Amino acid sequence: MSNWFPKWRPYTGDINSQPVGTNEYLPPAQSAVLGIQHTFAMFGSTVLAPFLMGFEPNLAILMSGICTILFFLMTGGRVPSYLGSSFGFIGVVIAATGYAASGTGAANPNIAAAASGIMACGIIYAIFGLLVMVTGTRWIEKLMPPVVTGAVVMIIGLNLAPVTVKSVAGNNFNMWMALVTVLCMGVVAVFTRGLMQRLLLLLGLVSSYFIYFIVSNVMGYGTAIDFKPIQDAAWFGLPSFHSPTFDMNAILIIAPIALILVAENLGHIKAVGAMTGENLDPQIGKAFFADGVATTLSGGVGAPGMTTYGENIGVMAVTRVYSTVVFVIAGVFAIFLGFSPKFGAVIHTIPTAILTGASIVVFGLITIAGAKIWIENKVDFSKNKNLMVASVTIILGTGDFALQFGDFNLGGIGTATFAALILNWFFSLKDKSE
Repeated sequence: MSNWFPKWRPYTGDINSQPVGTNEYLPPAQSAVLGIQHTFAMFGSTVLAPFLMGFEPNLAILMSGICTILFFLMTGGRVPSYLGSSFGFIGVVIAATGYAASGTGAANPNIAAAASGIMACGIIYAIFGLLVMVTGTRWIEKLMPPVVTGAVVMIIGLNLAPVTVKSVAGNNFNMWMALVTVLCMGVVAVFTRGLMQRLLLLLGLVSSYFIYFIVSNVMGYGTAIDFKPIQDAAWFGLPSFHSPTFDMNAILIIAPIALILVAENLGHIKAVGAMTGENLDPQIGKAFFADGVATTLSGGVGAPGMTTYGENIGVMAVTRVYSTVVFVIAGVFAIFLGFSPKFGAVIHTIPTAILTGASIVVFGLITIAGAKIWIENKVDFSKNKNLMVASVTIILGTGDFALQFGDFNLGGIGTATFAALILNWFFSLKDKSE
């Protein structure tokens, strides 16, 4: 067991000029502050994802903490990562459950069905991890080259665009406040630097919430924020858990997201390895397996699927503190937040307009992240193969082209994902024949 975990040692360098390694630890007070900072970094996205799917944000926060600590244990404390709610599940969960209240925070009545799909996705993801432990990652890079992963990531954002806009359509005040939220997040993203810039979702939500309060509660426009639920909520209590019910339709729609999580996690680990200067490739299989187990566990109690968080990678880039011990502290702090109904009541006061504005930003960022994959990997669109794979995938996903097999509906994202994989494989036969 001693070889499973590294030999941790106290940090002895100058924190202003020298990075803190993954196997080093800082004094308790510094570690605590850095851990809490990581919790705030993941907060905006981890809360927003369950809101858009009709899941309970408190449960998502609680499970993000538990799953982060589980990830730490299963990877032997060698991969610095925070696990939070994956945005990759939003489109497929909405499609699988018929949830029509995205952006309002209303409970999804079909969480139990979605939970079975999330668990199936986690199991497939964990199997990928076991395969990578045995065979390495080359086959994944062959199955999902950048042209495929870029297109599939793009459609996750594009597929959700109509749902997002519909939640404020017809209400002029809400439409304007959604745009104010977009502007608040944009200002943080463009005009700030360092850690503040990494917290654009959280700071954008807080500032737009304050503006909404002034305009509605003070000036009397729109629907005022009701703070009574916060007063009535207890400080401590359990969130609501949901047992999964087997639903093959939901499984078929949601399970393919395992491919996205694999591509996402692979990119994150490569990025962290480049930052730390450490070769983390031997840990990739363990990281996939741990994330898959975490997603299965999370789905098993009715929480969203989990993924490693780019926001926290951004925090590491700014602070240059890569100590994995800090992520355990972040996880413990998230667990405390998850056990506070009062904290959950605060989240539920966020108006629909603000959530919609945040959704516009988030889904836009997901879409552009797909394009970024193409640019960074220099995908050559003068090749007809790449052109066909990308163009067909994007239109199928954006248009919600959902194939039906009897009673089973693959959904727009699922259909487009399989189309990308099959078309890429089929067109690659030409390369082999030449």
